[in-house]
This record gives sequence, structure tokens and C-alpha cells, in this order.
Amino acid sequence: MSEVTGATGFTARKAEAIIKEISRVVVGQYDFLEKIVIALLSGGHILIEGVPGIGKTLAARVLAKVIKADFKRVQFTPDLMPADITGTMVYDSSANKFYFKKGPLFTNILLVDEINRTPPKTQSALLESMEEGTVTIDGVTHVLEKPYMVIATQNPLEYEGTYPLPEAQLDRFMMKLVAGYIPQRFENMLLEKFNMGFDSSNIEEMELNAVCDYSDILRCREEIRNVRVNPEIINYITTIARLTRNSPSIMLGASPRAEIALLLCSKTYAAMQERDFVIPEDVKDLAVPVLRHRIIIRPEAGIDGISSDDAILNVLSKVEVPR
Repeated sequence: MSEVTGATGFTARKAEAIIKEISRVVVGQYDFLEKIVIALLSGGHILIEGVPGIGKTLAARVLAKVIKADFKRVQFTPDLMPADITGTMVYDSSANKFYFKKGPLFTNILLVDEINRTPPKTQSALLESMEEGTVTIDGVTHVLEKPYMVIATQNPLEYEGTYPLPEAQLDRFMMKLVAGYIPQRFENMLLEKFNMGFDSSNIEEMELNAVCDYSDILRCREEIRNVRVNPEIINYITTIARLTRNSPSIMLGASPRAEIALLLCSKTYAAMQERDFVIPEDVKDLAVPVLRHRIIIRPEAGIDGISSDDAILNVLSKVEVPR
């Protein structure tokens, strides 16, 4: 961590404690876990793209445990209906009345596995909960308990029978992370843990410490709100976003919501580095995960092998960094 320069350091200590505790189980993925914690403290949601078997589900389950949060997992399938996740009204014949049976959306950390496997009607059922923190059933609005965070995954290899997420829903995710394979030395450590009896399916038996709760998260968010952002940094963020809208390789550029997300994540990252001000490097480090799912590459650029990440990095290279 950097030297304290005005910030209390509470956010930095809590973030480091969360990452350290999760890393006892999820090895070799510090940068990945750091981005998840940034989203958590910023009050955002995460979309994770990665092949099966690299610890996405395990990371979400352990995160919930170390922050004293409720956790639920939903496997999205083609036959999943909106009521399957939101809940529905059920008739109680003994009491001769209906009562509301809550669905898995009513939790703190919701893991949505393979979100692109289910039709848009069910995907859209997540929108209200992600944006408003509420679920409306039969005209009655139910407020979700805080914290509330959706961690959704999608497989980058199998697209047959999938339903691409609409831009409106993609824009609700604060960041999109690409989870890859860990270096071999960490794979060796992982196999050694399993060889010694570690079983990821028995998470309740793991000796994990709850290092944070919602009151701590609220205190972190208060510290994050007080992180200073100079006008030059504001202009840097908006210039990046506006340039994505004029890039020859990008068909749809970053929205104002994307600018807000990049600003908030940068403030959170600064607080995690024990600073009470944002620097350009904070913005640069977070631009790709915050923007990659919010832009659409032109077909001809895609044919040339230009990815969303490539286009964003190209934009960053053209924007003058404030000093």
C-alpha cells in the first residue's frame, strides 16, 4: 500500500483483509479479487467471463463468508422463468390466503451462473434488482437487504443456444472481468491443498474469518465519497468516453453511466491505495474492465481481430494524461 496522504486508511485495511482472507482459498488471483472488492465497495455488480473450473463460483462463495453476507447461487438455463428467481405468490389452503415466497434474488451476494443461457425475459428480471435494489411482484415492491451484489458468469467458448445480454443490462454491470488460468506455481499450490484434504465443496467447514460486515462497508463508502477528484481527472474520464464514441473501430461508445462507473471505481481504488485523491493511473488501470462490455466493436474491426480491450487501449494511448 502507498503512504497515507489524508485518507484514514480504513478502506485500504478492510479491502486488504478481504482479499487476503479470500486468497487463502482462491490462490493466484489477486488482481481478479481486487476488482471484485472494488465493485463491492462501490456498490456495483460484476460480470465474469471465463472457462469453467477456474474458481469463479468459489470466489463468490468465499467473499460472502468473509463479509458476513448471505449467499445464493442460480444456474441460468433455457427453461428458467422470471418467477423462479424473483419469487411468486403461493396459496396457503390452511390459512385460505396467499403469501409471498421469496426467490433467490433475496440475498446479499447472488451468483448467476451462465447468465447468457436463459432467455431475455428472465435476464430482464434482474434489471430492477440490480438498478433499484427492489423486486416488484403483483404491484408490490419488496426492498432487497443490503449489501446486494450480483456476480454473473458467462462461458466465452460456447455460444450455441445462448442469448447475448442486451446493452441495457450489460450497462448495469460496473465491471466485466476476464478470468484466465493462473500461473503454474499457483496451480501447484492448488493441487497441494487438495492433496492435503482441501475440499472446495465444504466451504462451511473452512476456517475462514469474517473480516468485514455491512457497517464496515458503509464506513468504507463514506471514505470513498470523500476522495477528491480534480477537474483535470473529470475531463480525462469524459475525454476517454467521448473518444470511444468517435473511434473508427467502435460502433457504440461509452455512455454517461460508464463515465460515472469509471469515476466511482477510480475513487474506490484510490481509497484502497490509502489516498484521498484520484490520480490518472487509477483511471487507466480501471478503464478496460469498466468499459469493455459497454462498447460495441464494428464488424469490420472484429474481422481484423480488434477486440474491445484493444480498442479501449488504443483510445487511452491517444488521450493526453493530465499532470
